[in-house]
Amino acid sequence: MKAVLTEPEIVTRHGKPVSVILPIGDYEELLERVEDAQDVAWLKQARSKPRQYRPLSEYLAGRKAKAHV
Repeated sequence: MKAVLTEPEIVTRHGKPVSVILPIGDYEELLERVEDAQDVAWLKQARSKPRQYRPLSEYLAGRKAKAHV
């Protein structure tokens, strides 16, 4: 019979917490939340910068010039 972990277990060393054991589902959810938070932070930073636009023809010409180098 295997034990089912339902609550995080805190591992201590010399009375101080050093790590946590938690169910894999909880761990995966935490990873997703971290990724989401990183995406939101990147998006906020991207939106704070002034946007520059250029015609598609100019962009394509630049790509074509780089391809010939």
